[in-house]
Amino acid sequence: MTAIPYRIRRSERARRARILVGGDGVEVVVPRRFPLREVEPFVEAKRAWIERTLRRLERSHAEFPPPRLEDGGEVPYLGERLSLLVRVQPGRSRPRVARRGGVLMVALGGGSLGDALESWYRRRAREEVTVRLDAAVARAGARYASLSIRGQRTRWASCSTTGAMSFNYNLLLAPPEILGYVIEHEVAHLEVPDHSERFWRLLASRCPDWREHERWLRRHGQALRL
Repeated sequence: MTAIPYRIRRSERARRARILVGGDGVEVVVPRRFPLREVEPFVEAKRAWIERTLRRLERSHAEFPPPRLEDGGEVPYLGERLSLLVRVQPGRSRPRVARRGGVLMVALGGGSLGDALESWYRRRAREEVTVRLDAAVARAGARYASLSIRGQRTRWASCSTTGAMSFNYNLLLAPPEILGYVIEHEVAHLEVPDHSERFWRLLASRCPDWREHERWLRRHGQALRL
């Protein structure tokens, strides 16, 4: 039986061992004092799930290719595929990213391409989310307290009991209707904080295709990473 390749990451915050499967492979996150000799049996016990998840990712990547961060590569942006034109300019202190039609032009100094693109996506996410969020709360007759843009690994968005909104900038890698669905989901939480039947009825009244969008996120969410 072929061994499953994986990497190990110790975490001060981890209370138990867990496995993350993504476009960059298999990662085993363990608490600081977790015995390394127990990692291999733990992975083997989860082999069936890991292999199913890897096959699902392979099918997802064939249907929805993940970003290729290199000169001549591509990144998704709200339903489009933007070509990357990367130039290294020694002496430049800060990277510059500018869009020209379907091309994303990146001038790098000493930083990495991934960091430069993340900063650009974060700035764009604030603009793209703000205009959609303001429209959604206006339609709902609601108000939110604040907006933050983050890059969580496992959460797309959140709405606190005080009306503080948070959205993952990686949502800009998805089609626009997916971003719209996530925003409507969080706006509905301004009125119904839980996931009761009342919440789902309210969401369906505002986003009738929410089930389809939720299935898309489950199927392709792992590809929404720079």
